[in-house]
Amino acid sequence: MYRSIISAHKPKILNILLGDMDASSNISEATEKSIPNWKVTGDWFDVCKCSVPCPCTFAQAPSYGDCDGVLAYHIKNGIYGNTTLDGLNVLALSYFKGNIWAGETKAIISIFFDEKANEEQREALHMIFSGKAGGFMAEFAKIIAEVRETEYAQIKFDVADDLSYWSAEVPGKVVARAEALTGPMTPAGKRVQTINAPGSEVGPGTVATWGKAITNEVDALGFKWEWNNRSSKHIPFNWSGP
Repeated sequence: MYRSIISAHKPKILNILLGDMDASSNISEATEKSIPNWKVTGDWFDVCKCSVPCPCTFAQAPSYGDCDGVLAYHIKNGIYGNTTLDGLNVLALSYFKGNIWAGETKAIISIFFDEKANEEQREALHMIFSGKAGGFMAEFAKIIAEVRETEYAQIKFDVADDLSYWSAEVPGKVVARAEALTGPMTPAGKRVQTINAPGSEVGPGTVATWGKAITNEVDALGFKWEWNNRSSKHIPFNWSGP
C-alpha cells in the first residue's frame, strides 16, 4: 500500500468551485433570487483509509489520524430549474488530518465531473456541489479548505439493488469497489447499518450501510494511494435548495 501524495506544486484554485469555502454565508439576496428551485436524490458511497467501521461517520478522528477517501455520487433523479440531472455522476478525492467534524481540520479535494453532462448540466452540478445553490452542500462546503483540481471524465457507477456491492471507476485513474460488510452473526441477506450517523457525509437523518473496500486505488489529480480492504459505506442522499 502507499501513502497518499498531494502534489507539491500550487495549482490554480478554481473559484467556480467552493469559492472561499463558506458558500452559505456568501449567497447574496440577489444571488438567492437567481438560483432556481432544485432537488437531487441518489446514491453516495465512499472508500477510505480508515479501518472498518470508519470512525469519521461517528464524528470521531480517523483510524490512523488522517484519511484519504474517494467520495462517489450518482444522481438517480435530479432537477435544477428546468435542467434535468438524471443519471449523472460526480466523484471527489479527499485528504484531511484530524477530526473534521470537531472543527480541527478541513479537507483538500479534487473533483471529477461526468463528461456526459451538457453545458447547462455542468453549470447546475457546479452550483450544487460547490454549495453555491444552497442546500446541504452549502454546509458541507464549510469543511473544505481547497479544491486542487477538477476534470471532466467518464465516471462508471454501479450499486446493487440489495446493496450487496457498490463501485465507481474513472478508467485508468480511480477504482473504488466495495462489498457489503457481513459476518457470522449477520442474518442472510441483511445489511449492517447505522441510523442517524452523527458524521454522515450527505446530511442528517440517513441510514449508512457498511461495507469493506475490496479496491481503493487512486492515481489522479494530485492524489495517489492504494488502501485495499479498508472501510466503505453507502448512504442515499436527498438534497434540495436553495
